[in-house]
Amino acid sequence: MRQTKFQGRFESQGRLCQAPGCEEAGEFRAPGTRPAGFDGPGSYRWFCLDHVRAFNAGYDWFEGMSAEEILHAQSPTAGWATETRAFSASATAGGIPRWADFADPLDAIGARAAEIKRAAAGNASMARFTPRERDALNVMGLGGDADRHGLRRRYSELVRRYHPDRNGGDRSHEGRLQRVVEAYQVLRQAAAFA
Repeated sequence: MRQTKFQGRFESQGRLCQAPGCEEAGEFRAPGTRPAGFDGPGSYRWFCLDHVRAFNAGYDWFEGMSAEEILHAQSPTAGWATETRAFSASATAGGIPRWADFADPLDAIGARAAEIKRAAAGNASMARFTPRERDALNVMGLGGDADRHGLRRRYSELVRRYHPDRNGGDRSHEGRLQRVVEAYQVLRQAAAFA
């Protein structure tokens, strides 16, 4: 669908005007029955030039709104009340500390360096595991610093949480329980715990 530069006209590709009894090409779009949302732009109705002008002349954007909602929508600041995550007071970008939290910029840089060192230490502790064992650690919710005792304790905790006998016969967590058991079997034999 390509838009031409003349009055919002789209090449029709065989579409007819959706106005009853009109045989003209439907080259102009108007809002359809499904409104735009998070899953796409919504649906359109296709009209010829005369019928899209008639549609636009009778279209009421405020239809269904209360007087208070109309007043709010007409406000010059409408839409500015929502705060995007990037500009919120608690925003950070990729683990970078907020400058506003520090009186001295060097303290912020030092905090970032400490975070990088912690992340590197965490990655180094994961290096002793194979990729399959790392996946199993993720299933168990454990980090690279886990030991055999911590593994057993976490396994028993997860089995108690997901087993149907502990949940009044609820079998909705059986898949999760099966993944935990399989992960434990992999980690139980891991050379990193020897």
